[in-house]
Amino acid sequence: MDRIHKIGRRKTAVARVYVSDGKGKITINNKDLNDYFPTATLQYKVNQPFSLTDTVGNYDVKVNVYGGGITGQAEAIRLALSRAMCEIDAENRLTLKPEGLLTRDPRMVERKKFGQKKARKKFQFSKR
Repeated sequence: MDRIHKIGRRKTAVARVYVSDGKGKITINNKDLNDYFPTATLQYKVNQPFSLTDTVGNYDVKVNVYGGGITGQAEAIRLALSRAMCEIDAENRLTLKPEGLLTRDPRMVERKKFGQKKARKKFQFSKR
């Protein structure tokens, strides 16, 4: 198997994932997974596509991720890995799709409008 390249996005985070055969080493921005994502929840999110498809430790993953916060980055990586797992084996789609891992979450931060305090909050109104 040659190297598979996929992109995942979430909010303003963009993750480029390169998957190749290996021993299960995950490198994010030239750091180990446990160093880049210190909390167990974020590590679980990144490993979720592998655990659902029973391929833990089969592939080496190199990730370039930028933008957003750490949660958005973890979910962007999860989407990219899920897309890569579908390209490796079409059967994986049947397990990942019901879990919602192949759906791009479209929710973004709403922009601030002029004449208002925030996106939806207005300045205090004074009647008199």
